[in-house]
Amino acid sequence: MNAIALLEVQALVAAIAGLDAMVKAADVKLIHVEKRLGGRLVTVVVRGEVSAVTAALQAGAAAAAEVGNVKVCEVIANPHPDVMRFLTTG
Repeated sequence: MNAIALLEVQALVAAIAGLDAMVKAADVKLIHVEKRLGGRLVTVVVRGEVSAVTAALQAGAAAAAEVGNVKVCEVIANPHPDVMRFLTTG
């Protein structure tokens, strides 16, 4: 099953640390980055199998929490195609 994981953190450095941990922890691919407030609030979105995005999100949230403030983390299994169109960059 396909899924996405969203990790929203306060501070760009925390987002980078979280994303690094996510892609190293499991077979996931970055599909979207959203920066708000000049990079003070950053959301990264990865996709992959449900188990992979869940493991990646846990690792990413833990790594991001060490250097910043984690606001939201969420896994969405089998997202609707309209959600994917909204998130996919490139």
